[in-house]
Amino acid sequence: MRSVIGFANEEAAVMELSRMYRQYGYKHFKMSKFEEYELYSQNKDFLLGSSVITFTDTNGSLMALKPDVTLSIVKGSNDTFYEPEKVYYSENVFRVDAGTHRFKEIMQIGLEFIGDLDTYSVSEVILLAKKSLNAVCERNILDISHMGFLQGLLENEALSRKQTNRIIECIRSKNTVEMENCCKEFGVSFEIANALKTLTSIYGAFSKCIEELKNISVNETTDNAVSELESIYSFLDSCGCAGGVNLDFSIVNDLNYYNGVIFHGFVDGVPNSVLSGGRYDNLMRKFGKKSGAVGFAVYLDQLSRLMRNGNEFDADVLIVYDEKSDLTTLAHTVEELTKNGKTVRAQKGSQSGFKYKTLMKINGTEVQEVEADD
Repeated sequence: MRSVIGFANEEAAVMELSRMYRQYGYKHFKMSKFEEYELYSQNKDFLLGSSVITFTDTNGSLMALKPDVTLSIVKGSNDTFYEPEKVYYSENVFRVDAGTHRFKEIMQIGLEFIGDLDTYSVSEVILLAKKSLNAVCERNILDISHMGFLQGLLENEALSRKQTNRIIECIRSKNTVEMENCCKEFGVSFEIANALKTLTSIYGAFSKCIEELKNISVNETTDNAVSELESIYSFLDSCGCAGGVNLDFSIVNDLNYYNGVIFHGFVDGVPNSVLSGGRYDNLMRKFGKKSGAVGFAVYLDQLSRLMRNGNEFDADVLIVYDEKSDLTTLAHTVEELTKNGKTVRAQKGSQSGFKYKTLMKINGTEVQEVEADD
């Protein structure tokens, strides 16, 4: 089965996804390209990387080109608990590229829901994440986990932050051997150690894996996490968007920032996640705010190669003309084709280096459709 690419380029992706988010009542959020560096230096663990481009403002303040959008939205939130803020954005961020290890300007689009969150609020955000993946490519996967479940397993274990982070890393890397070693070293109880080893290996279709999760639930906190996951899946199913939804507890984030459901999205043809998100009430608390918050971002740089490979042609029609071509005939031909929904490029001279379905030439007032090898 061949994957179908939803967009020809980043601009088309931004336009269509923005339209979708507006349909669900999200308002466009526009921000500056830079923030005070202190915002990022105090939240480095939240960022995907610690490297930030800085410069000194005219007043002597140390500023930074923004490597992240969520922090700016949280910082500027009105924190009106019972009047939710539903915003979407399309912004460039500046991060170090994993392949080249150099700074790269990356376009991303996403949304945030801030306020008194309930099951519907969180489910709506995850629904829009799945719909975003569906719009990008028909063959996609949304992997979901829940930080509340991990928090519930560890809540009665006397672990330091460093020890907790080592356990999180074992889960992230699906390393059950190292997990067992860590549990012994840290004095984790037998029941919880077995639950953590099972959690490390859970991956697959939601309907199958949710039963495995229920079997290792140990308290009210873990039960509540299971219940929320079931409610979200039921919501997605009722909206016809449960296909390709998996449970994957190797998706884990810092417990100091994330407290609920988290998720990554993948599409056919791209090795890395193209979408990520989650609930981050704990980040809100770091800013002294009482609201809950959940959101996601789509990384358009990851999709750029897929968009190029997925679209065989640069335009439906290429029209080649010369000095003898009648300009009125040329203009009318372009207008007629575009009115019929065709993409058209008119250019003088050679057609090399441009991919097209149909080649046309204007000879005087005559329009000729030319065979590809003519």
